[in-house]
Amino acid sequence: MKLRILTLGIAVSLLSACGGGAKQEDSKVLNVYNYSDYIAEDTIPNFEKATGIKVTYDVFDSDEMVETKLLAGDSGYDVVVPTLNFFGRQIQAGVFLPLDKSKIPNLANLDPEMMKRIAQQDPDNKYGVPYMIGTTGIGYNVDMLKERFGGSTEIANSWDLIFKPENIAKMKDCGITILDTPADMIPIALHYLGEDPHSHDPAVIQKAADLLKSIRPYVQQFHSSQYVGSLANGGTCLVVGWSGDVIQARDRAEEADNGVTVAYSIPKEGAPQWFDMLAIPKDAKHPEAAYAFINYLLDPKVAAANTDFIHYANPVSAATPLVDEAIRNDPTIYPPADVAAKMFTYSVNPPDVDKLYTRLWTEVKTGR
Repeated sequence: MKLRILTLGIAVSLLSACGGGAKQEDSKVLNVYNYSDYIAEDTIPNFEKATGIKVTYDVFDSDEMVETKLLAGDSGYDVVVPTLNFFGRQIQAGVFLPLDKSKIPNLANLDPEMMKRIAQQDPDNKYGVPYMIGTTGIGYNVDMLKERFGGSTEIANSWDLIFKPENIAKMKDCGITILDTPADMIPIALHYLGEDPHSHDPAVIQKAADLLKSIRPYVQQFHSSQYVGSLANGGTCLVVGWSGDVIQARDRAEEADNGVTVAYSIPKEGAPQWFDMLAIPKDAKHPEAAYAFINYLLDPKVAAANTDFIHYANPVSAATPLVDEAIRNDPTIYPPADVAAKMFTYSVNPPDVDKLYTRLWTEVKTGR
């Protein structure tokens, strides 16, 4: 796929050099880089039909992957979807095109209070537009959990299930997966310990690493996408994962009627709430097509259809009444005020802290 994009980029450059008609050709091509399983199946085909723009759609499963491409430069993409805390750092690195908001009329559909929160990391909402909102919590196989905890699932309402070795050990035999991203896992561990999840103090961060190392013997896999399928088919019984992914696994299991029952919990101690952003790299070859795509995703009907398919809340206020009733009334997707009050967002880490996260995460995964 990378070769295809590179070849396309060269072809477009040659057309630009030749003049005549190149701009029109540019506007009919779009390269998108987004999380896996993160858009309705018909969104891209419908966009292509409506606009005549041909989309090349590549996927990643961690923010670290997209950041590596962006910071290296010449990524080949026109729209990328980083999470807000990574996005804030990438803004500081100067990798994005300032938005021409006149080309995104559907910005008027966004929740203004949410935009104010996002503006704390993207002042004046200059560089990005929110795509989806989610939480990070606990996904589990209901029957397997009950078998190991006296017929109850109450333990899944607390991070104690993950961070107390005597609890997580009971789930080891049926498969445990943890997100392969320190940007999620270290702040969660800090919050559980009663520390500031935004701390940049190496001694405090070390406490989180030590806690994660204490549960390492029970973790089967570190991955940020494969758990969707394995949770749905019974190959995994416990995950720390993203809300919409776990709910997708739940629905896949129901559709398959395979005897697997999956549930998602936002732990009572509090959990991260995050925003995934739509942004245009400053070296994007097809910015006009990128604007058209971002504006399309903010259409209430399109946003509602994406939420119905991927089960993440969207930031388009007018889309909420159009979302399937079962989804918009699901407190794990649209958390009530008392649950939302305990949530926290991720901070933008300076380079030295980011390097510390990476080093400690390697130690956690290797069991050193």
